[in-house]
Amino acid sequence: MKGMTRRNFLAKSGLAALGFFALEFTLAGGDLISNLTVDDEKDSYGPLIKDPEKIIDLPKGFSYRIISRAGERMSDGFYVPAYFDGMATFPGPDGLTFLMRNHEVWGELPASRGAFGDKNQLMRKLERDLIYDRGIGGTTCLGAVTTIVYDARSQKVKSQFLSLAGTLAMCGGGVTPWNTWIACEEEFQSAGRKYARDHGYVFEVKPTVEPGITKPLPLKAMGRFIHEGVTIALQKSIIYQTEDQKDSLFYRFIPHRPKHLAEGGRLQCLAAIDRPRFDTRNWDKQRVSPGESLPVHWIDLDAVDSDRDDLRYRGYKQGAAIFARGEGICYSKGAVYFDCTIGGQTGTGQIWRYFLSAYEGTSREEELPGKLELCIEPNDKKIMEHPDQLTVAPWGDLLVCEDGRGEQFMLGITQQKRIYRFARNAMNESEFSGVCFSPDGSTMFLNILNPGITFAIAGPWKK
Repeated sequence: MKGMTRRNFLAKSGLAALGFFALEFTLAGGDLISNLTVDDEKDSYGPLIKDPEKIIDLPKGFSYRIISRAGERMSDGFYVPAYFDGMATFPGPDGLTFLMRNHEVWGELPASRGAFGDKNQLMRKLERDLIYDRGIGGTTCLGAVTTIVYDARSQKVKSQFLSLAGTLAMCGGGVTPWNTWIACEEEFQSAGRKYARDHGYVFEVKPTVEPGITKPLPLKAMGRFIHEGVTIALQKSIIYQTEDQKDSLFYRFIPHRPKHLAEGGRLQCLAAIDRPRFDTRNWDKQRVSPGESLPVHWIDLDAVDSDRDDLRYRGYKQGAAIFARGEGICYSKGAVYFDCTIGGQTGTGQIWRYFLSAYEGTSREEELPGKLELCIEPNDKKIMEHPDQLTVAPWGDLLVCEDGRGEQFMLGITQQKRIYRFARNAMNESEFSGVCFSPDGSTMFLNILNPGITFAIAGPWKK
């Protein structure tokens, strides 16, 4: 905010007393509005060091290795598609790591952005049932999932290959307890003039050592909408989903049988108890304050595969809360964290936390409802601007990729109520995406979405 010091801002917003995710800064000389780095080494990694290659600025002691670029020829003969987005890791045999990566290639982009060559000439190598949608009249569906088989010990890629093909705008995703990747389409399209099949679904992909493409099966019971990300409460096998719309809902899916998502289940949306149709966005006024928590209940949805893109409207009419573009999401220790990239009075973003009920997803849930808490709403782009993908690091910090204007950072937020910058994109103004860690916690994987680069980052991680 112009004309306000950081101390005045913190005092007026009440951020210094927010609890787990309060922004409590230690003045370390200099203006922390432009230097969000704390001086206590146990809370952060120190200031960012300029990268002589002008790619990524990292703290002292950290280094990156480029392990994949868009346009490279892969082990299966296809090309690495562009627009690197959500990622996750899985333990492989012999100490290897499977890194599964989404490609947010939407409709009507040049063929060179996809896996099949500048004229899609390699598409004929695949059987028809391995490509979800080949498109109509020159439109090609180039969204995809690829797999990188990585050896963290030698820090080398063993192979990379196509794992899902023929989708649109694969954005975020989530890992299941049975070690599969749920990949999400962030585009809603109907079969007709340009597309042969409907879009707006999620797909399940299994990591493999050898190149192989999953036969695409849309998980229609999980809803058809502009998906962003998913996360799963491991002990419950309940899937939580965000929606990237300015008037989005927050969803959960309770499968009839865990590990068998295609068999269907119940799709529900979150609503605040005693506050039907509650607007969490805080655009016109501060309806919910940082640190405030709301008891919630869940509303069953029907016609979840509607071709009208009206699921959020019907849910809202039934009493659901609305959010300002739900994006990154992750689960940790009984709570689901997610951000809303244009929430808050200045539209620069919010971070939320949903505390699961002890009876989550059961008939006894009303006895002890889950709670929704607004963790952060700085309303200052110099603190946080348009949070997008996020994860909880092995040592407990929340890592948040920003998707704002100009410089792009990845923020860390500690359990000691500190915020710091861990990485800066020194290459261009594209966002970071896909932040995740190897199963042993030794390596961070991170993307620059455009032009499409995946990094393996190593250093003196906290324990």
